[in-house]
Amino acid sequence: MARQAFVFGFFQFIVYSVAVSLTSRYRFNPLEHLGGISPYFESHSPPGSPLPPQGCTPARAAYLSRHAAIYSNDFDYEEYIQPFIMKWQNKTAIDWSKIPTLSFLAGWTAPISEAEQELLTRMGKLEVTQLAISLSFRYPNLTLPRRVWTSSAERTAKSAQAFVRGLELDENTINVVTIDESKEAGANSLTPYKSCPAYSSSRGSDQSATFLDIFTKPIVARLNALAPSFAFTPKDIYGMMELCGYESVIRGSSPFCDPDLFTPDEWLGWEYTADIMYHYNVGYGNDVAGVIGLPWLSATSDLLLNDTGDVHKQDLYVSFTHREFPPVVLVAMGLFNNSDPGGRPGSINETMPLDHINHQRAWKSSHILPFLGHIAFERLHCKGSYGFSDGDYYRVLVNNAPQQLPNCGGGPGTSCPRSGFESYIRDRETLFNGYSEKCGVKYGNSTDTLSIYTDPNVGNGAAVGKRELAD
Repeated sequence: MARQAFVFGFFQFIVYSVAVSLTSRYRFNPLEHLGGISPYFESHSPPGSPLPPQGCTPARAAYLSRHAAIYSNDFDYEEYIQPFIMKWQNKTAIDWSKIPTLSFLAGWTAPISEAEQELLTRMGKLEVTQLAISLSFRYPNLTLPRRVWTSSAERTAKSAQAFVRGLELDENTINVVTIDESKEAGANSLTPYKSCPAYSSSRGSDQSATFLDIFTKPIVARLNALAPSFAFTPKDIYGMMELCGYESVIRGSSPFCDPDLFTPDEWLGWEYTADIMYHYNVGYGNDVAGVIGLPWLSATSDLLLNDTGDVHKQDLYVSFTHREFPPVVLVAMGLFNNSDPGGRPGSINETMPLDHINHQRAWKSSHILPFLGHIAFERLHCKGSYGFSDGDYYRVLVNNAPQQLPNCGGGPGTSCPRSGFESYIRDRETLFNGYSEKCGVKYGNSTDTLSIYTDPNVGNGAAVGKRELAD
């Protein structure tokens, strides 16, 4: 009998294995491997459900979001895209129509002009409006916020305005509060890296350039064999691959994404090059990253834990910023750390080698900061959740994927109880406190805290009118 059961079970395994191999299909989407140029997508990593755990209802939430899709970042345009476009425009003697994989360049037109840099695209406005609608579905029991916060750049402000228009039921019921992107605001802004002298926007460039030369070497050789007179360079290749992302959020698609032009392994090389840069710039490879991100983490935990009668209290807090800010907050939180499961800082640069890809790394910028990438904190009120005591629990989602906080578990799903969450926050504050000192601040009136959500002096912002979104 046991032998029969074994044979039957083995037969089932074989049938299942064959069925999987017959029905599985390899799919690769380069738009999900373009780091900070990726259109918004949800990696579902880990693949836990974003729905509240059984018996739990969201009682308060806070979101920190990057702005939506833009025509191009100024550095990307000036360093890679514009030089490639100008070079292509000047090589008029090349008959692209006769060159395999590059024939589209015969009739292609550039999707970006110098004047359009940093501007929000139509797709970006649509996506941020969809985010607002999705949050209204996710939190039907939360009252709509009175205010939404944004840094002062046009692309972040326009993102906030589009979000408000998608969220509010009646016009002029939600104000947008604009926070100046000052270089002397200390930690009290949505761009605190700009106020930190120890932070450099160019950090990570040298390291990423090392791997750029490695991964583009065979591509350069291949394309130069097809079009020798163009004399492709590593920067040309990088710019062409960037165009896959930017042109897609401008026109809806791009011939630079064609799988016959660049292979999946080549796209993974591009992604790793970007990951190296972000690792050293705003990740665990930068000693001040967690220091810059901590004030938002501390302020947000106070909003979720504190039940005082503050007139400024809301059920939902939403803020818009640039791509540099969410990653430093993730470092302060201890998430996506390649080496230490406790999320503590350390010597982890060896986990990002410059001569080959670490495919097992946790730090993948495509999963962390696509356009509109966001971090969400939720306070859940749980009652009748089997196996757990009634009470408040706290959890984090990154781009809709629930994340387990280091040393903060014991609740339904990836959540942890109030006492565990408070202990977790104290631990992170011990690791990364002292913004002004560690940033080497020399200007006066610096601060180590973020108070924009509760300080009445910040003001109530301004209502969003239709005309502001029509331009």
